[in-house]
Amino acid sequence: MDTVTIQTATLPVMEHFYTIQGEGFHQGRAAYFIRLGGCDVGCVWCDVKESWDAAAHPQQDINDLKDFVKATPGELVVVTGGEPLLHNLDALTATLRTAGLKTNIETSGSSPLSGSWDWICLSPKKFKAPLPEVLTAAHELKVVVFNKSDFQWAEQHAAQVGAHCKLYLQPEWSKAAAMIPLIVEYIKDHPQWELSLQLHKYINVP
Repeated sequence: MDTVTIQTATLPVMEHFYTIQGEGFHQGRAAYFIRLGGCDVGCVWCDVKESWDAAAHPQQDINDLKDFVKATPGELVVVTGGEPLLHNLDALTATLRTAGLKTNIETSGSSPLSGSWDWICLSPKKFKAPLPEVLTAAHELKVVVFNKSDFQWAEQHAAQVGAHCKLYLQPEWSKAAAMIPLIVEYIKDHPQWELSLQLHKYINVP
């Protein structure tokens, strides 16, 4: 897929909504989510597969997106997908930050980094490896644990992020009952890691 140029004033948006962040470092905080269309990673357990085709979602003006956020009392904006870094996000983040908003991204890191971010959550996937530039820039490494082998895989990526990057292990939702006890024991033995749960699914909010 071609990258969107910095001059592009629109992006394909699957959905946008105001809720609370359910995962990772900012869990529990009010956040405005902008979910972009387009993904070339294709996780088999993805719960938003309808986001994969960018052409299936309407182009929205980034200034309109900023206005939607400003209509709420929230200041934290989470750009997610799909894989948001398939698009050049320089103009979007410039618009949001000029409006006094905090920019966060959730990415697999498999495409070149663009945009200016207050927080980068890297959630690497086995289907397409993260780029070194995203690994070193990440503020948060959130590894989804689908089976026991994912602990070793998580450590391989933890060795590549910066020293101040927060480390999270998160059970894949359909395997949560089986994986949570394993994650708890792993964290007890490796306390540099923390547990991330998909709180929004437990309390049934977007």
